[in-house]
Amino acid sequence: MKKCLLSIDWDYFIHTQSENWGSYSENTNNIINLWYKRYIQAKTYGKDIQKWFQLSSEHENFWQKIRELFIFAKGVKTYISDSHALSYEIARDHGCNAVYLFDAHADLGYGGMASLEFPVHCANWLGKLLKDKWIEEANIIYSPHTAEKEEYFKPINNAFNIHYLSFDELDTGLEVPAVHICRSGAWTPPWLDDCFYRFADSSGLTYELINCPTRKWDTKNLSFSDQVQYLLA
Repeated sequence: MKKCLLSIDWDYFIHTQSENWGSYSENTNNIINLWYKRYIQAKTYGKDIQKWFQLSSEHENFWQKIRELFIFAKGVKTYISDSHALSYEIARDHGCNAVYLFDAHADLGYGGMASLEFPVHCANWLGKLLKDKWIEEANIIYSPHTAEKEEYFKPINNAFNIHYLSFDELDTGLEVPAVHICRSGAWTPPWLDDCFYRFADSSGLTYELINCPTRKWDTKNLSFSDQVQYLLA
């Protein structure tokens, strides 16, 4: 029987200008300091970075659509973290043999098969689950706003059972013993964190918060020394 990890990245719902796509390490500098640095740099050119990121209205009815397709197991475990790498442990620990990933990124590994030789991290956790034989299949539902294409991962696609699906192509009646909601703070702006937690709450699921630090976003009270510190970050 198929037991699915439902893994959702908050960046699935966020549209950004192409110049803001990139790859970052997940650390304090990139999940908060870099956002202030971008804000300060943009402001010097008379621009507001908050206008560069748009939250899709799809997040408002997402859980309704999910409940029409997936069946949450009795006692389903739900986790919130900043890093998506936690999905590796969740799938393994809950005996999931399939992953359904809603994300702007495939997280299969971005250097071909060689990237699966590295330790688990936010960009290769799904590929590692397949390589390490913890799961039998991966189902990727790309964000409408993604910059990626499935052919970017041709060697990995050829090696494992990977499907790229739309919402309309998903099966129904899939059992979900575990859910992971990931913030991906290096890619999603801190001023949308309140919306992120409202989104998580609207799932109706009781969740455990794991390593998802609160991000303070207060641009009105930035001192000169604060600005220097962020610009040097």
